[in-house]
Amino acid sequence: MTNIEDVKKGTTTIGLVCKEGVVMATEMRATMGTLIAHKTTQKLFKIDDNLGLTVAGVVGDAQTLARYITAEVELYKLKRGQSMTVKSAATLTSNILAGSRFYPYWVGLILGGIDREGNHVYALDMVGGAIPDDYVTTGSGSPYVYGVLEDHYEKGLSVSDGMDLAIRALHAAMKRDAASGDGYSVAAITKEGFLPLDEKEIQKRLSKLKLT
Repeated sequence: MTNIEDVKKGTTTIGLVCKEGVVMATEMRATMGTLIAHKTTQKLFKIDDNLGLTVAGVVGDAQTLARYITAEVELYKLKRGQSMTVKSAATLTSNILAGSRFYPYWVGLILGGIDREGNHVYALDMVGGAIPDDYVTTGSGSPYVYGVLEDHYEKGLSVSDGMDLAIRALHAAMKRDAASGDGYSVAAITKEGFLPLDEKEIQKRLSKLKLT
């Protein structure tokens, strides 16, 4: 049976509040115990043009939640004629998690995005806790990420600098955490929408940061 410790394992995810939006990033390795099960696992999801979600924990639960939240956000937009705010999306997700505590989703989530009130990231735990912060990281690589972010994060940093910082922090985690690795998934969410970095741009930034 899965236990709560499993939610902390096998992943590194990051959400950063920046001046022009938010940056969200994950690595791509999925593990089953000591086995590397997959090397191209999607852990970063577009929920709407203004919202993104990172996932840690059981893959099936994470994928189900991503589809569920995306559908609810799209339905809200069709009914109201406007995008859901980040706080509302975090509350929705929190209510879904809290309502399933007897048959819980074994996940740790970061929900981030922009709205008319500003730029936000929320950490959400498997029983429905939702906490906003300037930066959040989850998973087994999170102690290494926090070491980088505590030293280098500054309020008001640009989205471009935020992407570099997220890549640097992921690199540190992937060097030391055996359950994290096999690639970078990075996206910015700005007024222009949900903007994922392609592999060429990620490699360019790694080279600039002297991390290759």
